Amino acid sequence: MSQLRDAANLVPYPSLAQRRQWLDGLARLLQQHQHELAAAISADFGHRSVVETRLAEVFPTLAGIRHARRQLATWLRPQRRPVSLWFQPARARLLPQPLGVVGIIVPWNYPLFLALGPLVAALAAGNRALLKMSELTPRTGTLLATLLNRYLGDDVVRVVTGDAGVARAFASLPFDHLLFTGSTRVGREVMQAAAANLVPVTLELGGKSPVLVAPGADLQHAARRIVAGKLLNAGQTCVAPDYVLVPRPQQAALVAALRDAATRAYPTLASNADYSAIISVPHYERLQALAAQAQAAGAVLTTINPANETPAALAAARKLPLTLIEQAPPDCRVRQEEIFGPLLPVIGYDSLEQAAELLRQQPRPLAMYLFDHDKARIERLLRDTIAGGVTVNDTLLHVAQEALPFGGVGASGMGHYHGHEGFLTFSKLKPVLYQSRLSGTWLTAPPYGNTVKLLLRWMIGR
Repeated sequence: MSQLRDAANLVPYPSLAQRRQWLDGLARLLQQHQHELAAAISADFGHRSVVETRLAEVFPTLAGIRHARRQLATWLRPQRRPVSLWFQPARARLLPQPLGVVGIIVPWNYPLFLALGPLVAALAAGNRALLKMSELTPRTGTLLATLLNRYLGDDVVRVVTGDAGVARAFASLPFDHLLFTGSTRVGREVMQAAAANLVPVTLELGGKSPVLVAPGADLQHAARRIVAGKLLNAGQTCVAPDYVLVPRPQQAALVAALRDAATRAYPTLASNADYSAIISVPHYERLQALAAQAQAAGAVLTTINPANETPAALAAARKLPLTLIEQAPPDCRVRQEEIFGPLLPVIGYDSLEQAAELLRQQPRPLAMYLFDHDKARIERLLRDTIAGGVTVNDTLLHVAQEALPFGGVGASGMGHYHGHEGFLTFSKLKPVLYQSRLSGTWLTAPPYGNTVKLLLRWMIGR
């Protein structure tokens, strides 16, 4: 921390060329070591598809780097602001200023994208950064620390690893900004720790991201996209579809379509290189307990295990089949907690108004997904519901847009990053007024005489 602070103080405003050099180094790191990083992530998970890592972590990070590099000169340009008539001919500008040293707390589920995505924004804004990697991805953390030191240098980025105790100490450091990605519960603790030093925070949390299938929607298309979004990383995604709302008359057809889509995508599970493992035994057992508790409460479970693999084989590989859960009581854990795995409650509704009201009654989610082709109805639903971000007629993809900000609202988070909004998050827009030698403000200086009184009549009235 002290070395990064010294570097930031030595060069408080890195040039455009320097920032581009940092971004270029980050891009080379990813391009030249993507397979090593994917192998480390797979080893940390027990298994994760190399293709999935390249698709969901390497590609969007590189896209974000390229976007930032293209736009950086524009982002750095001072913004003109109007000056009131009474202060002319002065000029007003907003200058983007680096904050200094920022902290980034990285979760285990996407350890590359959720480390380097915020880092892109921090470096583009001219900051140094300290990263805290998850203790559940030790191989990835160690490799990333080595590569970042090689490609950027330890006066630009540092990486620390360790358990929850290290994370608590990390959150209490006097950063100029702290970005945390993780659970709502831990997010509260991070915010409390940061408050001791008045450190501003960006919290990327989670919640239960709903899917709303509107009446008349294409169920086959919806099922394919829901399965793709839900089973990416075996559901261990902060914006994964958490539950589905579907018109009651179409519920059985959607369940059948979901079963078919999952079977086509993952005909086997335990030895399937495309299907990711659950990160740990405790998380695996938690998901099993969620399903068992729902079933004991009267829910109907449909487990999609096309090859009829044994529970022992699945457990040995830490693979869980997609399990559709119908008729789960509202007080079940699967209806109350963020699932973060391949369990999917399917809930029937009687009217679109009822579905929208149900969404409004829930804590505000990080993401929401609408399947509908009625433009007027889509716009009404977008206005009548609140979410961190929305994808219409697909899942997850709003997060992959480098020009769109990513962030939550309410219990799902605060603040944004990605694109220009990420640059702004890690910048201070410094207001500057350039006074002119022709300024008449001296007329309002004491001793106050008739001139000031006359001016005040013009300025205020009466």
